[in-house]
Amino acid sequence: MSSAQTFGDLVRDWRGRRRMTQMDLALEAEISPRHMSFLETGRSRPSREMVLRLAERLELPLRERNQLLTAAGFAAVFPQRSLDDPGLAAARRAVDLILAGHAPHPALLVDRHWELLGANAAAESLMTGLAPELLTPPINVLRASLHPGGLAPRILNLVEWRGHVLERLRRDLALSADPRLAELLSELSRYPAPPAAVGRAHGADYGGVAIPLRLASEQGPLSFLSTTTLFGTAVDVTLSELVLETFFAADDQTARVMGEMAAARGAREQAA
Repeated sequence: MSSAQTFGDLVRDWRGRRRMTQMDLALEAEISPRHMSFLETGRSRPSREMVLRLAERLELPLRERNQLLTAAGFAAVFPQRSLDDPGLAAARRAVDLILAGHAPHPALLVDRHWELLGANAAAESLMTGLAPELLTPPINVLRASLHPGGLAPRILNLVEWRGHVLERLRRDLALSADPRLAELLSELSRYPAPPAAVGRAHGADYGGVAIPLRLASEQGPLSFLSTTTLFGTAVDVTLSELVLETFFAADDQTARVMGEMAAARGAREQAA
């Protein structure tokens, strides 16, 4: 969004993205439609509390709430600190524990733009053999997943996995309106798509309740189900944008192979 947009412009834009009328937002914010109209046109100046109330009703991410406050003439209230900041030390420890404790299965930490911030050894092992440019920081895990030089040639259910990734990215974009996500979505959508016959319908596995990631490997097919963890009560911008992706073995074969790979890594480390 343009930095030149006024508070009213931003509210109107977000209201449109949320498919809300002025009346809808006024009712949600418990103000009159007339006052809502005056806020959007600039005839009324919002209080700090009103800005935060509208931001909450519009379900804006913390970064965008700060932008709304700034546009209204107020200071941002949600801090944005580096993940290495002492104030986020407890969160960093929690992340490290999850990444390490999820072994022997893959787990990774990404930011708002799906750029890799951390990964355990199991996740790193699955990225072996990717094109060097995909592993040059900042590493974007969605790009690495769907790029022809990335995991794509090894994904056995590429049609459904590609659809899952693109749909998730569309949801992220709808929530944040982040131009970098829009660029990423455009880029990934242009990657060569496999014939529909190669994949299966969404949710065909596991009774239609989940889309697995199925990978070819030297040890045979590997199948994973993924979960997403967020810091749901975060009041720091950086913390609110962290995403932990953890993958679980979806069958006994995958569990066995991942255990064997972890044991082999441990043996190599001991021998070094």
